[in-house]
Amino acid sequence: MYMQIEGKLPKMGERTSPVSVILVSSGSRGNKLLFRYPFQRIPENLSSQTTKLRSPYALNTAGDTTEDPDGDSRFSDVILATILATKSDMCGKKFELKIDNVRFVGHPTLLQHTHGIQVSKTDPSPKREMPTMILFSVVFALRANADPSVISCMHNLSRRIAIALQHEEHRCQYLTREAKLMLAIQDEVTTMGETEGDPQSPFHHILPKCKLARDLKEAYDSLCTTGVVRLHINNWLEVSFCLPHKIHRVRCNHIPPEAIERSLKAIRPYHSLLLLDDEKSLLSELPLDCSPALVRVIKTCSAVKNLQQLAQDADLALLQVFQLAAHLVYWGKAIIIYPLCENNVYMLSPHANISLYSPLAEQFAQQFPGHDLPSMLAKFSLPVSLSEFKNPLAPPVQEAQLIQMVIWMLQHRLLMQLHTYVCLLAPPAEEELRLRDEELPLTARVGGRSLSTPSALSFGSPTSSDDMTLTSPSMDNSSAELVPRGDSPLNTRMTESLLASLSERERVAILNVPAAQNAEDLRMFARLLLYFRGRHHLEEIMYNENMRRSQLMTLFDKFRSVLVVTNHEDPIISLFQSPLD
Repeated sequence: MYMQIEGKLPKMGERTSPVSVILVSSGSRGNKLLFRYPFQRIPENLSSQTTKLRSPYALNTAGDTTEDPDGDSRFSDVILATILATKSDMCGKKFELKIDNVRFVGHPTLLQHTHGIQVSKTDPSPKREMPTMILFSVVFALRANADPSVISCMHNLSRRIAIALQHEEHRCQYLTREAKLMLAIQDEVTTMGETEGDPQSPFHHILPKCKLARDLKEAYDSLCTTGVVRLHINNWLEVSFCLPHKIHRVRCNHIPPEAIERSLKAIRPYHSLLLLDDEKSLLSELPLDCSPALVRVIKTCSAVKNLQQLAQDADLALLQVFQLAAHLVYWGKAIIIYPLCENNVYMLSPHANISLYSPLAEQFAQQFPGHDLPSMLAKFSLPVSLSEFKNPLAPPVQEAQLIQMVIWMLQHRLLMQLHTYVCLLAPPAEEELRLRDEELPLTARVGGRSLSTPSALSFGSPTSSDDMTLTSPSMDNSSAELVPRGDSPLNTRMTESLLASLSERERVAILNVPAAQNAEDLRMFARLLLYFRGRHHLEEIMYNENMRRSQLMTLFDKFRSVLVVTNHEDPIISLFQSPLD
């Protein structure tokens, strides 16, 4: 019983897939339903479901009340043509209609035929050859509870197809020819059904004979599977569209388009663009009239370059590179990462497939002979820096292969990068600790005092591998001559700047740090205060302030009694590395 209920729950793919696609028209012959797909309803043992619902002991769950996947099939062609062929006043606008558990979304388009066709005033026959279609609409039937973003995307696709059909109609009356062919086949099948007594679906006969019908079927199938639609209307105009709900997913979880847009707006020049496919396959998928700048970005893109370096190498403006990068990310061809360097810290993603015989393991073994994926992933069970894999005695080929393996694992969302964040957290005063100890019982008092000591707030020694690779300037020697006395104007200005943004307790705690007696260190600390709220990682501070990693780590160590250092994902790029909860 539980398995049946679970199977009936609507999945994300069902909520984002259309129920059907419908083409309607309105003209001198009235409202016509030219084509609909799918046109055959697959029975799904409706009698057993009816019996279950009629039982007084049946469990009425959300799975039992979900709508029929073919919910629009109960509407006849005549009814659909009547309700979907709108008036001329509604053309050029979004059309949305909800009936029970079905929501129809389209973009009615008015056909304004050109007057370039020569019509004789004496011979009435050419007048009958004039196009009789006034308007048309490509309508997608969705479930009534479809997400508003899905509705908006379906309307966008309907509008794009309508614009292409309108253009071809004005150019060569393509839509009129296809509509006449569809109506002729419908009349022929109807006549055959009345004669032979075996009614058949006319749309089944329309598919092999009508190019527009095959295009609509291809659009429906693509929306239900990959989410990428590529049509060539009349073998001339290309219509490209992607449904982000189907493209952006990590394993079985889909990433909402709103989250993608927020992440794209937060891209910074220090980020990097990681292509998910090889350069050759990406270039082969581009249309013939694509932007040359996009081709240049794909050929110049590298996981070790940030976007600013990419703009310089591609000889493009940084804003244009941002737009092209967002375009590739939106179409699911790339993700945003931080450029690969030896200081990057990675760990195994909690959602990674670590099975020994997974398809990813076979792909990895084919891509990198002599290496297996489980053993490589085991090295990232705990957070590890890439510098720890560096062997000065190893040949350069080994280091290049390591970079390629890390790139491959990032492309398949097997790794996630951890960044260093800093928070200003002044320890409480002794009076507050004494009052807190008096209020708490003895068992909690011991634990509370151990967590409140300043030593628990330190993050350890900064002598890590990233400091050893980067030489830090001798800040103590350079600033020793600038140490002011307690009443110097410099120290007074520093105190005033701290008072402007800090509380009294935080100001006192900072000034009590021994490193605060150094004017240069105090000035640098005051300048970086806005980054010490846990919202900016170390690499962002380095880029914005043009500082080296060793300088920041030295400063953090000097003020470790009032700073808490944490390591976690960057919210901007973590969206592409792990699914949302």
